[in-house]
Amino acid sequence: MRLLLGTNNRGKVIEISEALASLPHAIVTPAHVGISESPKETASTFEENAILKAKFYFERAKIPTIADDSGIIVEALNDELGIHTRRWGAGPAASDEEWIAFFLERMKKERNKRAAFVCTIAYVDQDGGAHVFEGRCEGEITNTLEADYLPGLPISACFRPDGYDRVFSALTIDQKNSTSHRGRAVRQLRDHLVSSLPL
Repeated sequence: MRLLLGTNNRGKVIEISEALASLPHAIVTPAHVGISESPKETASTFEENAILKAKFYFERAKIPTIADDSGIIVEALNDELGIHTRRWGAGPAASDEEWIAFFLERMKKERNKRAAFVCTIAYVDQDGGAHVFEGRCEGEITNTLEADYLPGLPISACFRPDGYDRVFSALTIDQKNSTSHRGRAVRQLRDHLVSSLPL
């Protein structure tokens, strides 16, 4: 059974594919099924955007589809980021290096480094029904990048989750999958997919 992962973010493809690796599903991306266009994220919540993206790709590929909408909520910056995370600051056209440099410079003057990553995953099944799973992880922003990061996921190198002395991108795959916002959401998705498998 093919499962379309509705994103062009290489970091997300790697993380989600790793978390679902034990399932009997063949993970494909938009490029694999000939989809070159991307949905416009016009909704006002993580959940609405995730569903919007999943349905966008499902309608074009006609195979079960998952899509995620995620971002970081930084206490000191109020509502500046959240669903606007990748479009914030240096902007959506900025490279990872440009975006994270702007972010860290902005955070220098803030004493409160508390933040939370949020991920909502929408799964559209073969009948077009939508299912939603959410994960959240609390932690703090570090002053500098403390590790390398996957393409498209630069904040993972300066976000230290509660209970750890290392940033996200320095954790092992198992640690990340059990702790991160995306790992927690994907685990719920995985349980749902397993329960849907034929006996």
